[in-house]
Amino acid sequence: MSEKPLDGLKVVVCRPRDQALPLIEVLVEEGAEIVHAPVIAIDDPADGGAELRASLESLMADDWLVVTSPNGAARVAAALARGLPDGVRLAVIGPGTADRARADGLAVDLMAERSVAEGLLEVFPAPEGDGGSVVLARAEVARDTLPDGLRAMGWDVTDVAAYRTVTADLTADEKKQASAAAIVAFTSSSTVDRLVDQLGADSVPPLIVSIGPATSATVRGHDLDVAIEATDHTIPGLVEALLDHARSWGRETS
Repeated sequence: MSEKPLDGLKVVVCRPRDQALPLIEVLVEEGAEIVHAPVIAIDDPADGGAELRASLESLMADDWLVVTSPNGAARVAAALARGLPDGVRLAVIGPGTADRARADGLAVDLMAERSVAEGLLEVFPAPEGDGGSVVLARAEVARDTLPDGLRAMGWDVTDVAAYRTVTADLTADEKKQASAAAIVAFTSSSTVDRLVDQLGADSVPPLIVSIGPATSATVRGHDLDVAIEATDHTIPGLVEALLDHARSWGRETS
């Protein structure tokens, strides 16, 4: 019987409990034994979403709404009681965010193929005439690359928290299982920071898989090495990068 690429390997998944299943299922299909260590949870921003709702209500024709993650898309859709006003355009980072926005009834006008802020800046149009307005709805704590880049292009940017990432404490058994695993798959910088906080850098699994450059930079900031970085900065891209690496070990695949 031929082996699957991840047979016999324990892989730590740090995504929140209500979002981890798609990643877990595909890894299990490839033979992995999963250690679920949900070190983060997604919560409302500190103001309960009041600023988000006010910012969305201020949108007018020819303005842009920018959403950077599936979590942001879901929070924006929930806050838009009557949908986007006519003439407001929606830009998103990555196919996962686009899929979530469309599933929640939002039409996507512009999508960055590269699932990083720099990817959206590469394709975002310059404002016409005297400028224009952008509402940027994203995590409460995030890099300044996107708002700074949009402002440098001449846009008036309202940077508003759509959600916040909070720490979810691991049990003693979850910590033990995670420390003993061979691989950890990091899908965001927040998962890196929270796992290191709870395990200590020395107890993070030795083979680190990162979803993209921003997450990799956070890993390296903890003096850890990134073994694998996804070229396609999505969950499927992360899985494929890990599988390609595993196949290079000479295992037969089914």
